[in-house]
Amino acid sequence: MTESLYLISAVLFIFALKLFSRPSTAFRANNLAIGGMVLAIISAFNLKFADYDVVFYLVILVSAGLGVVVSNRVQMTQMPELVGIFNGLGGGASGAIAYVELSNSTLVLTDFSVAIFSMTIGVFTFSGSLIAVAKLRGKLNSFNATVINILSGVLLVGVITMLTTKIDYSTEYIIILSLLLGITRVVLIGGADMPVVIAFLNSLSGIAAMAAGFIVNSIILIIAGALVGASGIILTLLMCSAMNRTIYQVLKGGFGTTKINNEYEKDPISTSAEDIAIQLSYADSVVIVPGYGMAVAQAQSAVKELTNTLKSKNIEVKFAIHPVAGRMPGHMNVLLAEVDIDYEDMFTLEDINSEFSATDVVLVIGANDVVNPLARTDEDSPIYGMPILDVDMAKQVVVIKRSMSPGYAGIANPLFIEENTKMLFADAKEGLENIVKSFELV
Repeated sequence: MTESLYLISAVLFIFALKLFSRPSTAFRANNLAIGGMVLAIISAFNLKFADYDVVFYLVILVSAGLGVVVSNRVQMTQMPELVGIFNGLGGGASGAIAYVELSNSTLVLTDFSVAIFSMTIGVFTFSGSLIAVAKLRGKLNSFNATVINILSGVLLVGVITMLTTKIDYSTEYIIILSLLLGITRVVLIGGADMPVVIAFLNSLSGIAAMAAGFIVNSIILIIAGALVGASGIILTLLMCSAMNRTIYQVLKGGFGTTKINNEYEKDPISTSAEDIAIQLSYADSVVIVPGYGMAVAQAQSAVKELTNTLKSKNIEVKFAIHPVAGRMPGHMNVLLAEVDIDYEDMFTLEDINSEFSATDVVLVIGANDVVNPLARTDEDSPIYGMPILDVDMAKQVVVIKRSMSPGYAGIANPLFIEENTKMLFADAKEGLENIVKSFELV
C-alpha cells in the first residue's frame, strides 16, 4: 500500500508540473500537487499511525494551521518573499535531516558523503533565501562588492576543503561556513536578478531534499526533490536566457546594485488621465505591459476595470508579459490571473513583439528595464542584449510611473522621452482609476 501511495503521489507531481506550463491549467495543477503532497505525507508514516505520539501529531497540526494562516494573509505583492521563505525552509529542513543522520556513527561512507552534501546545500539555501527575502523587501542594498567577494571566495574555499579532505572536521564548522557562504553570495546579487535567484534557490532546495531522501530511504522524497531540482534549474536557465545572461554572471552579482546613469537630454511629455482616456477611445488596438510598479500599487483590479471598459467599446486589448517582469518567475501572470484576466489575452515576448508596430496605443504600467530600448542599441549598457518588449515601435506609448527614477539596472530609459511617448506621473492604481473615471466624460 505504501509503495502504491508513492507511485500515485509521484504521478500527481509529474502531471502537476505538466499542467503548470499553461496559466489556464495552473489552478488544476495546484490541486493535483496538493493531492500528491497529502499522499506523500501519509506514505511517510508507512501506514503505522499508532507508532507516533500526541506531540508529533500536534506539531503537524500547528504547522498546517500556520500554513493556512500565512497563505490567507499574504498579499500577492508579497508572494516572491513567501516563495523565498519556502525555499529557505525546504533547504533548512533537508539540512536538519542530514545533520541528525550524521550523528549516527553507523552511517556507511556513501551515506555519510550524501549527508554532508545535503547538509551543505540545504544550509546554503536556507541562509541565501533569507537574504533574498530581505533584498526583495529592500532591506539590503549597499555593500562593498570587493570585500564581500573576497570573503565569499574564502568561505567557498573553506567549504570545499572541508568536503574534499580526509581531515575530521566537525559538522558544526561546515554548517557555519555554509550559512555564511549563502549570506555573502546572495547579498551581492542585485534586485534585477532576483527572479533568477529565486528559481536557482528553488532548485537547490529540491537537490538538498533529494539527497536527504537517499539518506532516510524515502522514495517519494527522492522523486519530489529530483522534480523540484530539475524544474528549478530549467527555469533558472530560461530566466537567464530571457535576460541574455549566464548563471555565472548572475551569481557573480553586482548587476543593478549601483545607479549608473539617470540623466535625460530633455523633459518628457506629460499627460493627464483625461487625455489618456481620449487617446484610448480612438484606438482600435491596445497592448498593456504590466511591471513591478503595478504589483507594488496593487493595481491589478484597476487594470481589469480598464480592460473591461476598453472591450465594451470594441477595442482589442492584449497583455504583453516579459518573463522577468516583477520579482519572481511568472509574477505578472499571477497578478493578472488573480483578477480573472483572460488567459487568451496574455502574450509572451516572442508572440507579441511583432505586433507592436501595428498597435495604436501601448500602456506601460510600472515597467522600466524590460521596455528599455538601450538593450538593443547601447553596447555599453548593462542590459545590452537582453530581450525586451519593443513597445517603442508602437504608434503611441503611455507610461504610468511615479517618477523618472531608473529600474533595477540603474540606467535612464530613453523610451520616456521619445516623441511618441507620454508620461502619466502617478501611482499605478490611482492613475488607472482616474483613466477609467475619465471615460465617463469622453
